[in-house]
Formats: sequence, C-alpha cells, structure tokens
Amino acid sequence: MAARRTWRLALDWTPNTNHTGFYVARAQGLCNIEFVLPEDAAAEGMTPARLVAAGKADFAIAPSETAVSFATSESSKPRLQAVAAVLQGSTSAIATLKSSGIDTPAMLAGKRYASYVGRFEDAIVAQMVTNSGGDGTAVDFHPLPAHAYGDEDTMNAGSVVASMLEKGLSDSTWIFSHWEGVLAERSGQELNYFALEDFGVPYGYSPVLLAHPDLLGSEAEAVKAFLAASAKGFAYAAAEPQAAAEILCKEAAHPSLADAEFVAASQKMIAPKYLTEEGKWGVMAPGRWTKFVDFLGDSHILVSRGGKPIDRSAVDDAGLFTNEFLP
Repeated sequence: MAARRTWRLALDWTPNTNHTGFYVARAQGLCNIEFVLPEDAAAEGMTPARLVAAGKADFAIAPSETAVSFATSESSKPRLQAVAAVLQGSTSAIATLKSSGIDTPAMLAGKRYASYVGRFEDAIVAQMVTNSGGDGTAVDFHPLPAHAYGDEDTMNAGSVVASMLEKGLSDSTWIFSHWEGVLAERSGQELNYFALEDFGVPYGYSPVLLAHPDLLGSEAEAVKAFLAASAKGFAYAAAEPQAAAEILCKEAAHPSLADAEFVAASQKMIAPKYLTEEGKWGVMAPGRWTKFVDFLGDSHILVSRGGKPIDRSAVDDAGLFTNEFLP
C-alpha cells in the first residue's frame, strides 16, 4: 500500500485556535500534516502564501485579501485560490489599549499603527479611520519586523498586543479578538475593539486556506480528502472545545500555548465561528467576496505592488475562491 500523502500547511501566525481543526485532524489520524510556522517562513524571506506560490508548501492560511493580491500580481505569479474559509464568523478587529483613550478609529489620526505590511492593509485601516470621521491619511503606519514573524517576543507570546502595545511601541494593530484579546484580558489589559464591519468595511473571510492552482489540477481528489479530514477536525473542535484545546496544546507544543486555561478560553470563544448554521465547515458565499472586492475598488484600494491603480473589473471574484473541493 502506498504511503499516505503528507501535506505541508504554512500557518499565518503562531499555532492558535484558528488552526485547531487541522491539529485535531492530524491527532485523530485523519490526515498527515507538517505545519510550517511563520518564523520558519520568515527565515526563508517569505510569507506563508509565498511559500505556496514557490511550491514549498501545499496550503497557506491567510486573509482573503491575499487571494486578491495574487490575483492582481504580475502575470508570471500563480493565482492562489481560497479553497476553504477557516472561520465563518469574523473576530478580526483593530485594537487599542483602553488606557490609551483611543476609543474610536477616528482617533487613530496622528497615532501609530503597527502594520503587517500587507499590500492593502494600511489603506483598509486608513479608510476605516476616514469612515469613522477621522483623517485616514494622518495615521502613522510603521512596519512590524518581517510581518511580525521576525520578532521573537511576538512569536513567543503569539501576540502583537503583548510585544508592541503593552510596551508602548505602537498605539494600535490588527488582531483576532478571540486570541490576542483573550490573552490581553487574562494579563489584566483591557482593549478597545474596532470591528471592520462596524465602520464601513465589508471584510471578507479571515482567514482562508489558500492553494496553488497546479495542486488543484493535479491532485484534486487528494485535496478533497484533505479538506474532508479538516472539516471533521473543525466539527470536533466546535462540538468539544475543551478537548480540542487540549489536543492543540499537546500537538503544537508552542510557547504561546503554555497557559492551557487561556487556550481553553479562546477555544470556547471561537468554537461557534467555525461552522455555518447548517453545520458545514469551509463554505464560502460568493456575495461576501464580491462585497469585499467592491469595497476595495470603490475605495481606490486596489493597486499594484508598485502603487498603480487597478480597475475593479480586472478582478474576477469567482476566480478568488472555490467550494468545489469541500465535502
């Protein structure tokens, strides 16, 4: 009998409760996964998605705008496609310390924002500030080292809040409230959360699972099997958050997971966000993608890596994602 395929999955962040279903699937013997941590990607000078583009990983976890970025890159670059939404519900937010007094996005004008240096990230945040009544052009955007992956304090804590905001090195950043927010709360630090959807940004799915088009063409049935195994892992994590949290801690064995009670609290908070109302994992609605790309176009955020405007009509929404390989 042939050996079962081992999949290389590049994580977008330190192992956390966004990823639990994948770790559960591996622990339960549903599939073989080799996890590539972001600091490992940074050591190669790449983001997780670029590892996939270079053929050094099979899948990458990334925000939906990464699919838009690859769709609008040079014609020589592969068009990475989202094959599953890791989360259905959004817990993505811009955060500030309550002690900073910055309690609306408008107040970020003239303040610092710690950026992961995504192509559209700063412009999305600036538009959010403008929508809130502030001057989005006045935000002080400063880059995190190697997309934050190059900072040891950040990677050990699994939190930019701990490594930047709490140390006074920035005033705001983009987080997942069910992860860095719960961690901050347990350390006695209260945060303000600015959900993108509350300030005129119809954000897409975050995160999603990206794949190379060559993989989808050459190993379609194997990809379907991997996503079926992953779906079972996330269904388990949704139904049994405490047990799933324990599996994550054991399987990943990462320094950021040392506080098992924190991981369990995060797992319970995120569990309802994994599946659709019908109990499905990974499914993506076309309209959600269209609204997000429409926003990028209407807000003049669609630009090339060199800053050249890209017409909205150049982005094929249907090509950004597929539900074809989901169970």
